[in-house]
Amino acid sequence: MTKVKEPESYIRLLPDTVIDKIAAGEVIERPASVVKELLDNSIDAGADHIELIIEQSGRTLIQVIDNGCGMSVVDLERCFTRHATSKIQALDDLFVIRTMGFRGEAMSSISSISQVEAKSKLHDHDAGWMLRLHGGELKQKSPVASKNGTQITVRNLFFNVPARRQFLKTDATEFRHILKTVQHAAISHSEIAFTFISDADTVYQLPSQSLNERIVSMFGKRYKASLIPFNEQTSYVSVHGIAGDPKLSKKSRGEQFLFVNGRPFQHRYLMHVLLSLYDNWTHANEYPFFILFIEIEPDKIDINVHPAKSEIKFEDERSVIQLGVSVMKRALNEYLHVPVIPNESTLEWAGFNPKQSQAIVDEQQPFKVKAKGLSFLKATNPVNELGQGGEIARQLYANKPWEQRIQTTLVEGDGDRSTNGFYWQLHASYIVTQTRTGLCLIDQYYAHKRILFEKTLKAADLALPSTQQLLFSQQIDLSASDYTLLKEIYPLIQKIGFSVSLLSGYSILIDGVPSDITKGDEAGMITDLLQTYRELDKVVSFDARESLALAFATRAAIQKGRKLEQEQMEALVDELFACDEPYYDPLKNPTILFMSLSEIHKRFR
Repeated sequence: MTKVKEPESYIRLLPDTVIDKIAAGEVIERPASVVKELLDNSIDAGADHIELIIEQSGRTLIQVIDNGCGMSVVDLERCFTRHATSKIQALDDLFVIRTMGFRGEAMSSISSISQVEAKSKLHDHDAGWMLRLHGGELKQKSPVASKNGTQITVRNLFFNVPARRQFLKTDATEFRHILKTVQHAAISHSEIAFTFISDADTVYQLPSQSLNERIVSMFGKRYKASLIPFNEQTSYVSVHGIAGDPKLSKKSRGEQFLFVNGRPFQHRYLMHVLLSLYDNWTHANEYPFFILFIEIEPDKIDINVHPAKSEIKFEDERSVIQLGVSVMKRALNEYLHVPVIPNESTLEWAGFNPKQSQAIVDEQQPFKVKAKGLSFLKATNPVNELGQGGEIARQLYANKPWEQRIQTTLVEGDGDRSTNGFYWQLHASYIVTQTRTGLCLIDQYYAHKRILFEKTLKAADLALPSTQQLLFSQQIDLSASDYTLLKEIYPLIQKIGFSVSLLSGYSILIDGVPSDITKGDEAGMITDLLQTYRELDKVVSFDARESLALAFATRAAIQKGRKLEQEQMEALVDELFACDEPYYDPLKNPTILFMSLSEIHKRFR
């Protein structure tokens, strides 16, 4: 009898080590993911003091120490097993989540891609237990003398997944994500004392305190008199929180916090409507400070919409959003003394169906979201676009300006135009001049940004900054993130012309500023510079030196809308064509546009 040959199988079961690493990739995206999971566990364990210690923005060390309930040796081992958790027992528990963590994957995932040491002791036991795991494999288990609670130490994250490690961002970016995670935990649980130490520097030392005190401790004393509380309770949902005075607005996102049942969450539509409440008091590129807490029965929300559990869906979107927005709007109006208009509708709900998913709501676009923050044009080749770009400089400088004076006719009512100037300004934004074969338009903002960018780079390279000393030194308080960033780029700050001293408690003393900027609002210059640097770090592939030079140029360049005198325009053009790359700014926006006479003739035919 002929034996039938079994068909070859191409589908194989993955080994556990590979499965664990795949699972870890879904749960642990970056060091901040580890911090979040460990802080969540400490909060769920009932700790009233939590200490976080990191080194190199979590790459080499993440340690969380709490005084929570602790674990027995059996639970300590089980917590590193996949899908092992104390927080759910049945399927129905998934729909009434009241804890921070619940998936049962975090500790297993963390241990599979790092070297972990875990110590834990129950309060009524004389000694605790210690486990050491290396790449998910148990290396040591022994009793140990330890304090009540749990201490988890994670070293060398992604040591066995080098591809993931190399895709981590800069230390400043990874630190910013960790700081945001700590802020979420500290704000939503102000009754818990938090200590946060980064590379031996204390970032936060927060005692148990009220929400207002916590905000002042974290963000600075100037917030103290600018916090607007609000609170409203209904039988279905309760909302409370803090709205910030519009003067606390900043030019970058980061100080807007949404929580549901103590858990931070994202909701694009709700965030947009809350931001729009400040439109009458802020500029287009400014973001206000606010904190919104929503308390609702767990079965009325779905927190499994997003793999990272950061996005949620409400059962009744309309009621929740309308209450939150109207309560915060009323608090703002009362604080800013805005008169109440009878029959004023709080929101225009046209096209908004609360039963639809967020994706459908976004697609319908009941509200047109305004573009905020930094926006950059696509990179182009301005020289090619100009066509005769290389010829412009030769035409402009073939003769002396005073030998090419343009006799213009003064248009009635147009007082901005010079009757005999070589350059004149168009809408206080563009410098216009005649060339031998056409017309040249120079964007004063992009041109000055190119000039400052190159001058700043050269000053940093030569370490010969030009500094103008202030008559009176200015002391300002920074946020923890700004202070940490300033420390990181401190040598570069000094090289470009700032004279700054680092003080304790996130304070700095400004003694001098670069000579290229106008004196006044030095504090605003520093904070704007740091925020711009942080934003640029996300969108451009410059090194730290170039990013700082670009951030400074972006902040200090002559803005559109500023009138310039004839001498100022001439000096600007002279400096522009002395640059190495005069035809476009550092972000590839063209600085010069040229229209030939032949093209102008065609427009009149």
